Amino acid sequence: MISVVIPVYGCETCLDELSIRLKSTLEEIVGDYEIIMVNDGSPDNAWAKIKALSDEDRQIKGIDLSRNFGQHHAITAGLDHSSGDWVVVMDCDLQDRPENIKDLYKKAKEGYEVVFGKRVERKDGFFKRLSSKMFYKVYDYLTDQSSDHTIANFSICSKNVVESFRRMREQNRLFPLFIKWMGFKTATVTVNHSSRKKGKSSYNLKKLIMLATDVIISQSNKPLRLSIQLGFLISLGSFLYGLFLFIRYFFLSVPVQGWTSVMVSLYFIGGLIFFNFGILGLYLGKVFNETKGRPLYLIQDKTEGFHNEKDRR
Repeated sequence: MISVVIPVYGCETCLDELSIRLKSTLEEIVGDYEIIMVNDGSPDNAWAKIKALSDEDRQIKGIDLSRNFGQHHAITAGLDHSSGDWVVVMDCDLQDRPENIKDLYKKAKEGYEVVFGKRVERKDGFFKRLSSKMFYKVYDYLTDQSSDHTIANFSICSKNVVESFRRMREQNRLFPLFIKWMGFKTATVTVNHSSRKKGKSSYNLKKLIMLATDVIISQSNKPLRLSIQLGFLISLGSFLYGLFLFIRYFFLSVPVQGWTSVMVSLYFIGGLIFFNFGILGLYLGKVFNETKGRPLYLIQDKTEGFHNEKDRR
């Protein structure tokens, strides 16, 4: 059995074509499958469309979250409710082509637990491609890892991987990085990436920066080490400069000029102190959020396909 998990946000008009292409592809691979669409507080009528599709075909199931929790929380909700031996995760905007699932599944059957789709030629806009590259370069530097910006959510995972993923309940989530961290046998398959047909990405600059900050802080403490090193270098520089002024004044009789340099130095050091306190505060804030123990998502409604099934959350 194959489960397909799809977070849905702002793509109501894509769902008909998506379901048709998915069913056509899955029927060529296996006899049993389920398509799980998770409505992540979509501002359009996506939930009504999901319910209509589910009424027409019980292999299409829907989960309606109580509000917008974020793409990766929606993916988590879908994975928590999936029951397939293999689980595909893909976006709803048809940029991930359903037909490529056959390639992912074929590669997985060669003995891999995880297979990601590698988008060699991305059809996203220039800003999104640039921001993705910049994020992964900064992420790799701060976590001492090596990532591929052409890989996103489109993937197929074994049931064993999904069960392991369910045990990871951190609030700050990024699906592909969690899967990579697990270390299961992984492969990639080159896939075609389509242009977005309807709407636009909900990831604006502000959201991308917030996501990058959350992910880096949750995955690495290197920013704290860098702040310590920076503080040490500034202290060393200040000591050497003070020693230089001392020698000039007492041995060369050169007076110290005015207060301008002193005030500039004070403001500079003060700014760095507040900056370092800010980094520390971010880490403390994330720890505080984790200790609350709040659920990763709340479900408002489900389609009939989930009735009488055990909730695996």
